[in-house]
Amino acid sequence: MRIVVALGGNALLRRSDKMTASVQRANVRIAARALAPLALEHELVLAHGNGPQVGLLALQAAAYNAEEPYPLDVLGAETEGMIGYMIEQELGNLLPFEKPLATVLTMVEVDPQDPSFGDPEKFVGPCYDQETANRLADEKGWVFKADGDSWRRVVASPEPKRIFELKPIKWLLEKGTIVICAGGGGIPTAYLPDGKRTLAGIEAVIDKDFASELLARELDADLFVMATDTEGVYARWGEPDQELLGWVTPEELERYDFAAGSMGPKVEAAIRFVRGTGNRAAIGRLDDIAMIAAGQAGTNVVATRPAGA
Repeated sequence: MRIVVALGGNALLRRSDKMTASVQRANVRIAARALAPLALEHELVLAHGNGPQVGLLALQAAAYNAEEPYPLDVLGAETEGMIGYMIEQELGNLLPFEKPLATVLTMVEVDPQDPSFGDPEKFVGPCYDQETANRLADEKGWVFKADGDSWRRVVASPEPKRIFELKPIKWLLEKGTIVICAGGGGIPTAYLPDGKRTLAGIEAVIDKDFASELLARELDADLFVMATDTEGVYARWGEPDQELLGWVTPEELERYDFAAGSMGPKVEAAIRFVRGTGNRAAIGRLDDIAMIAAGQAGTNVVATRPAGA
């Protein structure tokens, strides 16, 4: 079975964690222990978030005032390499030496006229109190929005249109390689309006779930899993009658409202994948990944609900 797993940011940095290399590596090590058994039985493609990491690099780059700061596309490429390196190493330490792993720096095309550029909403970087956020907004020209009780930087999150490295990713899979790609939603790029088809980076962060869904659809994955820190998708979350959804169809999911800053993108990505391929998408805890693959845990989204589910 070909499985694409999108690792949520909690697999790398939890909200309360310090953004250090040692903390990230410890969390990646935990993720690798959950993924290793899956990698021995199935074709595995891994994507991951990078919001905290790219925000931290942006903050570090902004402290260098002698020249212009590094743009988000370059910082995104840096995080793809950094996180891919850690995943490769920690997963490789648990698998047979002969099992190949590869990280692919993945450029993703977006539309420079995407409406998200006019209303940035994608959180990146650490949490701040309001006073610090206001100061950074004045100093750096960044945009901040409330995230719970804290404030975080927000940037545009345009829709992914095309994955440029799709062909080499397929080549690697044909050779039995575990592929780590589309990290942080991929490196945002767009064609310049110069009539020459010149590709250039663009200041944005692509939603990891939507980019991973596009990847899974283009690879014709049998299963697309979005690993998070909850058991699955709850209907009426936070209400006395909240209900964990087990096996559902896209039509059933569309009856509920899900927060844009929480489960909304994951639910939408699952619906897109199922409707685009007819195959199964799932949302659930990384610790349950083996049971999710077996259809025994998580929220499983399918075109037709199986008998008895």
